[in-house]
Amino acid sequence: MSAHLSVLLDEVVEAVAPAPGRLVVDGTFGAGGYSRAFLQRGAEVVAFDRDPAAAAHAEPLRVEYGDKLVLLQRRFSELEAGLADAGRAACDAVALDIGVSSMQLDEAERGFSFMRDGPLDMRMSGEGPSAADLVNREEEAELARIFWIYGEERKSRRIAGALVRRRAQQPFTRTLDLAETVEKALGGRRGAPVHPATRVFQALRIAVNEELAELEAGLAAAERVLSPGGRLAVVTFHSLEDRIVKRFLTERSGNTPAGSRHLPPGRMGPEPSFDLLWKGAREPGQNELAANPRARSAKLRAGVRTAAAPWPETGVLFGREAA
Repeated sequence: MSAHLSVLLDEVVEAVAPAPGRLVVDGTFGAGGYSRAFLQRGAEVVAFDRDPAAAAHAEPLRVEYGDKLVLLQRRFSELEAGLADAGRAACDAVALDIGVSSMQLDEAERGFSFMRDGPLDMRMSGEGPSAADLVNREEEAELARIFWIYGEERKSRRIAGALVRRRAQQPFTRTLDLAETVEKALGGRRGAPVHPATRVFQALRIAVNEELAELEAGLAAAERVLSPGGRLAVVTFHSLEDRIVKRFLTERSGNTPAGSRHLPPGRMGPEPSFDLLWKGAREPGQNELAANPRARSAKLRAGVRTAAAPWPETGVLFGREAA
């Protein structure tokens, strides 16, 4: 198993500004790399992770820092309820590291990667429909939609058709079986540096775990629980995630493009609820990329909470449908 390296750690710490007397929410605890850095600087940490396996990584930190660390087995979209469980109503910072963790990728039995054969699972929490359930049960059109929207796979229809034909003979249960079927449907690798099944696996993982809807809900929850002056730092690993974070911070900071001077002025929107810590996104430097190739697509965006009221939740891209 490869050692876990927290991506953009120094930059996240700078953005979050942990210090004695400050309460930081680590919304994606994982192996605890960010939480450890926050605790080392004197902050208290309430950490969230829906993966039950995260608890084992919290034990060494509990031994060292005691009740300064609280780990909750919850989604980070449940920040308000989780903080209430921990006896808090607000916090001074929220850090989010979006997507699958290195540990999940490295554990073949979790089914996140086709680098090792394992059951076709991909569930972060271990609950709900698995990737195998989606591949074996969804209609061809829905599979194509998943691959197109969540994987940005241009040949989504061809792949979906191949999977439906194959599952009629034998259901998919293993990661390598699915990867090989996708590769065959696309005509092999032909020297491609990226495996043909990469986008399909990404799409299934996002769909299984509702990751984009979770991100949208988590950003809105962070806006509600952050005290004025509180920091929000979000690390993303692909364009779909980064697009959501960029849009959220751009809108909330009042940096959306102005209307045309030839048109009547529009109705004023809510007061900006965030100030940007910096323009654009920060990315890993060459030294970090050499030490951790998985960081190559990472981007960090950050903002500071103003005293304005939270914005109403409207205009979401991937929000969950109302019950």
